[in-house]
Order: sequence, then structure tokens, then C-alpha cells
Amino acid sequence: MSGTDSPPQGWRPAFRGWRARRPFLGGLLLTLGGCWILLTVKASLKVVVHIGMQGVAGYLLPAVMVLCGLLTLFSPSQRLFYSILGMLCSLGSWVTSNLGGFVLGLALGAVGSCMIFGWLPDQEPRVSRRKRREAAREAAQQTQGFGEGAGEPA
Repeated sequence: MSGTDSPPQGWRPAFRGWRARRPFLGGLLLTLGGCWILLTVKASLKVVVHIGMQGVAGYLLPAVMVLCGLLTLFSPSQRLFYSILGMLCSLGSWVTSNLGGFVLGLALGAVGSCMIFGWLPDQEPRVSRRKRREAAREAAQQTQGFGEGAGEPA
């Protein structure tokens, strides 16, 4: 038995397999957007409670964004609900949290939510452009080989 017959060992191939079965980049962006907004909110808890519901929403919406991003990573079967909720919270953070974390957190959350929404679980892996060109070139060569003797008597 050669070394190439055994399955790959280590954490990197296992992580790649785990990452391939979920909308990883979208969940990561949504989580990072929520974290960024939470970092830009600089009000103390006394001020938040004194301001009222809008002050609480300034912390609540980004926390829900982080939660939706993490839940997308660990429960991808509910990705549509999490992406819609994440998008609504991202857009709501424009009003409640320093213009959505100075627009950066809002943009990260919106792009991540869109990526989560557009992810398809049973999609075939993409073929690189080079491999597609090689396949088209081979197909063209095969059809040229069949077309040379067509219509001529033997």
C-alpha cells in the first residue's frame, strides 16, 4: 500500500472539508461586521440604560449579527433565516450604532448576508478556467478528427 492510497491526515484537510459544507466566508463576514459594530459603540452601560431602547438596540443588533454569523457556520441548514435576519440587523445598525459601525460593519454584514443567502449546499466544485479551456480544446480536436472524412467516398 502506497502513501497516496491513504486519506489525508491532519487538521487542514479536515478543516477544508468542514468549510466546504457551509457558507463559511459569508458567515465569517457577518460575524466580523457585528464585531466591528460592537467595537465602535463606545457608550457605557449607564448611558445606554439612560437613553432607553435605542441605546439597547445599539448593542442588541450587532450581537444578533454575530449570533447569526456563528449559527450560519454551525447550522447551515437554516442559512436563509439567518441571512435575512442578519441583513435586517445590518441595515438597522445604520440608525442605532454609529452609522453601522462607520459604514464598515454595515457593509461587512450586508455582503456576508448576501453571500449566505446565495450559497447552494449541493453545488459542484468550480472548475478552473484553465481546465475548462483544455476541455474545450480537446473537444474541438475530437470533432475535427471526425469531420475530416465525412462525405467522401471510400
